[in-house]
Amino acid sequence: MVMVGKTGIGKSATGNTILGEKLFKSKFSAKSMTVDCAKGRAVVDGQPLAVIDTPGLFDTRFDEEQTAKDLSRCIAFASPGPHVFLVVVRLGRFTDEEKQTVQMIQKIFGEAADKYSMVLFTGGDLLEGTTIEEFLSDSEDLQELVNRCNGEYHVFNNQLRDESQVRTLLHKIRNIVEKNGGSHYTNEMFQEAEREIEEEKRRILKEKEEQIRKEREEIERKLREQHESEMKELNERHQAEKEKDREEMERQKNELKAAHDKRMREEAERLQAEHARKARSQAENQNRRKRCVIL
Repeated sequence: MVMVGKTGIGKSATGNTILGEKLFKSKFSAKSMTVDCAKGRAVVDGQPLAVIDTPGLFDTRFDEEQTAKDLSRCIAFASPGPHVFLVVVRLGRFTDEEKQTVQMIQKIFGEAADKYSMVLFTGGDLLEGTTIEEFLSDSEDLQELVNRCNGEYHVFNNQLRDESQVRTLLHKIRNIVEKNGGSHYTNEMFQEAEREIEEEKRRILKEKEEQIRKEREEIERKLREQHESEMKELNERHQAEKEKDREEMERQKNELKAAHDKRMREEAERLQAEHARKARSQAENQNRRKRCVIL
């Protein structure tokens, strides 16, 4: 049997109740304790059982595609195939997610899974004296859910160690198996469901070709604009760096020219001073000779 249902409704605890031992990790939590398919085996009331626990539907940590892939793996775990899908629903307020649970099972496993399904309500202690039939009569949504699952249902109270609730469940499952001629959900059924999904996907994609083309062109346009903007920014940055480099080179050239001019002035002044000194010295010598002649 394969248990499916939304996160946090007690699938793992239900599996432990059915098998009579704690084989699945279970605790009160807002997130699913089972992130991969898990399998537990036991002999219950003389009947060998294999129970498959699956990741919770609508777990916010995983998208729908990932959840569908994880659920599809349970077929291999239940080889040659499950005799029953237990759609686990917690008694209480029936939300849109519960409504979508069976739809998702059909989406993944195909309508062929319907005749292998039954609803298993957890939280039986919440009935508080009310029968499950009375509870169902107050909810058209729950009645529709049960009808889509063979009209079969059962109530569990995982707080009780009551083997009679397990025996009753197994009796109802045997009735489903007998009604199906002892057959089980097969991998071929799953592959057929996959083919139907792929065909529908191709049809939808064909239908949306023009929309996809326009969206692709819009994405390409935005990416092109982004690329052009980035290239412009890069060129401007390089140009700014070039301008900065040019200004730096000009500054260095000016510094070199100033240093050159200074050296030229200094050399000219030195040369002028040296010639002036020599000329004075020469003049002084000539003047000294003239005075000597006069004397």
